[in-house]
Amino acid sequence: MDGSLAPSQIRTACPHDCPSACVLEVEKLSPTRIGRVRGSAAYDYTAGTCCAKVARYAERVHHPGRLARPLLRAGAKGEGRFAEIGWEEALDRIAAAFRAAAAEHGPEAVWPYHSGGTLGVLSRWGIDRLRHVMGYSRQISTICVTPAQMGWKAGIGAARGSDPRRVAEADLILMWGGNPVSTQVNLMTHIQRARKSRGAKLVVIDAYRSPSIEAADLGLVLRPGTDAALALALMAAALEAGAADRAFLAQHTDWSAEVEAHIRGHSIPWAAEVTGLTVAEIEELARLYIGTERLFLRAGVGFTRHRNGAATMHAVSCLAALTGAWAKQGGGAFFYALDGWGLDTRLAWASDRIDPKVRVLDQSRIGAVLNGERDALCGGPPVKAMLIQNANSAEVAPDSHAVRRGLAREDLFLAVHEQFLTPTAAFADIVLPATTFLEQNDITMGLGHTALTVAPQVIEPYAEARPNHAVVQGLAARLGAEHPGFGMSDVEILDATLRASGQGGWAEAVAAGFLPVPNAIPSGAAFEGFPQPDGRFRFRPDWPALGPYGGEMPCLPSYWQKLEWAGAETPFRLITPPARSFLNTSFTETPGSKKREGAPLLRVHPRDAARLGIADGAMVRIGNARGALTLRAMQFDGVLEGVLALEGISPSAEFPEGIGVNALVGADPVAPAGGVAFHDIAVWLRAAG
Repeated sequence: MDGSLAPSQIRTACPHDCPSACVLEVEKLSPTRIGRVRGSAAYDYTAGTCCAKVARYAERVHHPGRLARPLLRAGAKGEGRFAEIGWEEALDRIAAAFRAAAAEHGPEAVWPYHSGGTLGVLSRWGIDRLRHVMGYSRQISTICVTPAQMGWKAGIGAARGSDPRRVAEADLILMWGGNPVSTQVNLMTHIQRARKSRGAKLVVIDAYRSPSIEAADLGLVLRPGTDAALALALMAAALEAGAADRAFLAQHTDWSAEVEAHIRGHSIPWAAEVTGLTVAEIEELARLYIGTERLFLRAGVGFTRHRNGAATMHAVSCLAALTGAWAKQGGGAFFYALDGWGLDTRLAWASDRIDPKVRVLDQSRIGAVLNGERDALCGGPPVKAMLIQNANSAEVAPDSHAVRRGLAREDLFLAVHEQFLTPTAAFADIVLPATTFLEQNDITMGLGHTALTVAPQVIEPYAEARPNHAVVQGLAARLGAEHPGFGMSDVEILDATLRASGQGGWAEAVAAGFLPVPNAIPSGAAFEGFPQPDGRFRFRPDWPALGPYGGEMPCLPSYWQKLEWAGAETPFRLITPPARSFLNTSFTETPGSKKREGAPLLRVHPRDAARLGIADGAMVRIGNARGALTLRAMQFDGVLEGVLALEGISPSAEFPEGIGVNALVGADPVAPAGGVAFHDIAVWLRAAG
């Protein structure tokens, strides 16, 4: 294929909060309108597919509810009443509020805040230029993958893995804690290739019967947070069967007699009791694990969103090391490619201006930060002014009631740069209209593969919407911030960033559509070791070196029983896996996604429903000390008894309480380095009324 496009087709790339970072082909109907969106076959990871959400992107970019002009609050915070103002006045007001906060409390009283509404190198992290140059409070981004990332790094050494396209060469694909049928269709393309060409078996492990479990050759549904027990039993079975690769362990790991004795102490019957699986189910998986040389472990994120999530990820990552899968053709392991991109971010992020003395606030603890908890503020001043980009914290952040109390403070100046009037934007003093990715230029790191994908602008911005880069530039000019990046266009910064990173220039990148980056760990015959100082996988991780909460963690692969346990008051465990047609709270406003998802449904095991007198379709209430929600129940035998599942982050307006499911989620940081235990929730359940 020569990669040529029809005149009306523009090649770009998706920056949404998904590991695929798809290369796309967009039908351009006019300078301001698009038609269909397709995955591009030019890049073999995208392989001509993209998710249904992005395929319907015209619904989002041309949605009549998009913000068109800057807005000034005209009512109470959270009420959502605004009056239109001009861009110059809006930026003047934001700059004045930042100056006032810094004058009274010091520059750390200003907190620019961003999250994963876009993963563009410039459009997400570009706000850091303002932060670093002005000395505003820094941010540690923990809300999504930090527990998983730390658990992976604990053993392997970096958030890197085998080239994920190698999954097509495997004979056993172990998809642990992910649902690619719903959330990563590109990965399913490569899995299906292995199944068709090699007769590969797909095993999916999750805490509810997801669409991927239904598509698997073997699907296992276990109790939330118990995945490490299953991993330990599989390794014990492999040791008993003589299936450990002793040569690999000696050459490439820190294996010891102590580690072996510890793992051997975890039997299949023990794991069955812990996980809720049957002995027969675990034995069937053990036979596949022990008897298949070409094992590709593909770890997801969901199973790490518990208080023991990092320890669990480490235990699961040990599976590929024990049998030496990394050194087998078609074998290996992959999570996310978060490290090894080699980007020079001095211009795009002003990373050359980071002052290590400036405090770092935890993104996930925004509720505690805004409510003045001293430990969350790192002993510094209160946050008095914010600019939020790419985040809907009122719905996405944990402990949503606390977040909303903080956002509602009259002494907090809040500016929100958004595409729609989200619940977070409703608390703002100033709302700025934002462009979509089709209306700006950027590059994206393909976290689920090994290429930078290139996203040139396709159409003109809607109404008065401006990209994040333009907002940062406008504020920098008013605040007297000085840095070379503030005087450059988006294309100039991207071009210079690519050249400084050894990736050619912007024009060449646009022509190619993607730029391969050699950040995969070579596997098969090319395997030479892990990205640890001594090249060895760590069965004994150094948790304290990975974060401030690491000292409490187990020093060997373990089922760490640190969970929000169900008890007499809250006897059910609630998980909130992603919905197929939503992406966090993105796409919750588009007609196609709303129709496909419908109202939120709480999946309840039929025996639990019968015991509590809950009919299929009945209204129920769930809650804990943090809050309560009312919604409709759905009898579903794809969870274990005592487990409830609610897919997606449905809009707050779908609940009578006017707040969403993350109101029930705790904001206490996950060891060792922070993050949110989104699936580690103990609740009560009762019939509504």
